[in-house]
This record gives sequence, structure tokens and C-alpha cells, in this order.
Amino acid sequence: MKNPGEQAACASALFPAREDRERWDDFLTRALHAADGRVAKGPVTPTLDLGSFRSELKRFDFQAPRPLDDLLSWTIERMEHGLVHVNHPRYFGLFNPAPTFPAQCADRIAATFNPQLATSTTSPVAVEIEAHVIRAIARRAGLPAESAGHFTSGGSEANCTAVICALTQANPAFAMEGARSFRGAPVFYVSKESHLAWVKIAHQVGIGRSAARLIATDGSGRMDAKALAKAVDADRLEGCVPFMIAATAGTSNAGMIDPLAECAEIARKYGLWYHVDAAWGGALIASDRLRGVLAGIELADSTTIDAHKWFATTMGCGMIITKHAAVLSNAFQVSVSFMPSNFAGLDPYVTTMQWSRRFLGLRLFLSLASAGWAGYGEHVERSLELIALLKEQLSPRGWRIANDSLVGVLCVEPPPGHGDPRSVVGRVLASGRAWVAVAKFEGRDVIRACVTSGETTPDDIAELVNALQAAA
Repeated sequence: MKNPGEQAACASALFPAREDRERWDDFLTRALHAADGRVAKGPVTPTLDLGSFRSELKRFDFQAPRPLDDLLSWTIERMEHGLVHVNHPRYFGLFNPAPTFPAQCADRIAATFNPQLATSTTSPVAVEIEAHVIRAIARRAGLPAESAGHFTSGGSEANCTAVICALTQANPAFAMEGARSFRGAPVFYVSKESHLAWVKIAHQVGIGRSAARLIATDGSGRMDAKALAKAVDADRLEGCVPFMIAATAGTSNAGMIDPLAECAEIARKYGLWYHVDAAWGGALIASDRLRGVLAGIELADSTTIDAHKWFATTMGCGMIITKHAAVLSNAFQVSVSFMPSNFAGLDPYVTTMQWSRRFLGLRLFLSLASAGWAGYGEHVERSLELIALLKEQLSPRGWRIANDSLVGVLCVEPPPGHGDPRSVVGRVLASGRAWVAVAKFEGRDVIRACVTSGETTPDDIAELVNALQAAA
């Protein structure tokens, strides 16, 4: 019988010997590289029979251990055939880009060291790297040097953080008493074309889904500033308490940018927190030529930018940035005896919604450090050039262009008499040649395409055009 110290040093399935780890690491690297090559040459859509796969899963009863070699091969093969491949160069779908290679490396590094980013005492290097990247993004967006923020699980958490900050700023008693501390129902304003996670956020923070006021657009997919001002006035007359305006820089359906400067002026007039949800479009700050498209973002009290969208890191990696560092601290401050420190300016657990936190920021740090702003600028500009090429190839063939986006999202309708968007998209997806989506734009169905991969080429655009033509 071995003593406890000897037992702890023994290799096991969960903690194998170093030579076995190296062998499996090498195998995994080669196998993933090979699978990635096969994915790029194969269909974008899943080919797996889900019923058979569910039956197969039932055989994993976890009673008898299985060799890791077999498990790794099995997992890679099933993933290869059982996903919509967002890393495929002909995935023209939602805002899920193929991840940069430096971001993939960052995931492996973070997984190996597994730092807990709740406090700067336990993970000083990781916390400082994330803070450094947040400051760099803030400066590039034109926000003041004293701006603060943090990485999040995604745009929804970032936007929820903005709502909590706005409520805390509007009424300090909100922190202790919640929505009942307001003299009337607290309400905030977003475009009807915004990401409707806002409705869920209103529910989450306890002010009710109806608190998210959905403002009409101006016919082009952008929030109507006049309708916004009228809605604020009407709510004030009804005894409600407006506390925030959230403009969108890159709507999900059509990639439209709300009138950022006008929204900022209305927020200033009424003394409301001004937030810009630039989860997708925020990456335009990387391009010296295009960053002016986001004029007005520098006026925001807070902004959301997702690194896992156009900055193309691995999922999920959002960011929330605010001019008001003290409000972040006031909103999330808590004191517990078991934590090694409680530094409001440094410890993420007292300035964020999360407690235990993964080292997310390394993904963007390595990507930015290896490519620089110029490299990311080229990445963004190239996406727009490819979307312009798609537009140029579809228009002469009778396809109607429905939107006028500045962030590389194209909404089209088939030529008259050539089917409706839903049937056309269904046939494209069934072919496996490309992936596009059906979306609603100004009340009607459209086919939505977005260049998300940094490895998409003009040949891939031509293949998409051919797939759309064949489907119509």
C-alpha cells in the first residue's frame, strides 16, 4: 500500500505522465490541423445523422474508462461532421468569425496555466495584460485615458453591465433597494433593429422586459432620432424614469449604425447614460481609413466591443469599457474575508458581474501584438472589399440590394420571380456550398451575408454567387 504522497505522484488518466501528455499534445496539433484542412474543402453544413449520434452517445455510460487516443480521434471526427463550420471560408453567416491563430494559441496557454482572474493578487500578470488591452481599445475608440472596463463572456454580459452601471448612476439607492428605489418605472431605449438580448437583460436586472423601449427606425435600419426624443418625452410625462439610451453600431440583421452623435446629444439633453453597442462594428477602430464611421462612439459613457466578433478571437470574448471607473466599482463592490485582496481598481471580482473568471484577454493581446493595428485594419478593410465584390456580382444579375451597411453586412432579395429568401437560403444550405441566413430588414425577409473569415477569397465569393444563382 503506497502512502498518500506516493499515490499523488502516480500518473493517472486525469493526470498522465509527462511523456504521454507530450505525445497527445503532438497528436492533437496534427489531427486538428488536418481536420481544419478537410473542413475548408468540404461542405459548410453538418453531414452527421443526429439520431445515430444520439444512439452512439448513449454508449458512453462512463462506467469503464476508454483510451484517450481513441477519444480524441472520435471527438475530432464528430466535430468535423457535426457542426456548421464557422471557420469555413464560405461561411457567410452570423458574427462568428474563424478565430485568429494567435487567439487559438492563447486558449491553449490559458488552459495550461488556468489562472483565476478574480484577484490581481493571485494572477497579477493576467490581470495586468487584460487591463492593458482594455486601455488600448479605449484609447483607439477615442475614450479618455482614465476609462476602465474588463473582458466578458460576450456582448450580452457587457451590455448587461452597462445597464447595471446606468441604473446605479441614475439612482445610487438602486444598489441596495433595486428597481423600487426609483420614483417611477425605470426605462431605457434601443432600436427595434438592435440585438434583442436587451429584452432579456431588462428581465435579468429586475426592471421587467417592458422597460426596454424599442424605438422605430428611419426606414434604413437606423434608429430614428426624432422618434427617440419623442419616446423619452412621452415616458417622462407618464411618470416613468428614463435612465439610458443604447445606440447600435452594427445591427445584427443588416449591419446598420445608429446616428451615434445625435443619440449622444439626446442623452446629454435628458441627463441619461449613453451606451454604444459596437459588439460587431467596434472593430472599425482598427482601420485608420474607416474608424471615422464610428464618429460619436467617443461620446459614450460606455461601449461594448466583442473581441470574438470582427476582432476574430475564439468564443466567447467580449469587452465593456466605460469612462466612469468609479461607477463600475460602486455597482459591483463586495467584501468577503476569504479573498486575498479587495482592490477596486484592480481586482476583477469587485468590478465585474463574474467572480471566477477565465483569462480571456490573452486572445486579443496576442492577436493585436502579432498583427498590430495595421494588421487588424487590413483584416477589417478586406472584409468590406469582399462584400463590395459580392454586391458588384449580384446587382447585375437582378438581385435587389436591401441595405447600405458600412460594416460589411449585405442584405439581398432574389430577382423577381426567382423564389423567396427563405426557400433560396434553404436550398443553399442543403447544397453545403455556403452558409447564409434569412433575416428581417425593415419588416421583410432578406438573405443576409457577412464576410467573417480572414481566409475568404474572391473565389469563395464567386462560389457563393453561383450557389445563390442555382438556388434561385
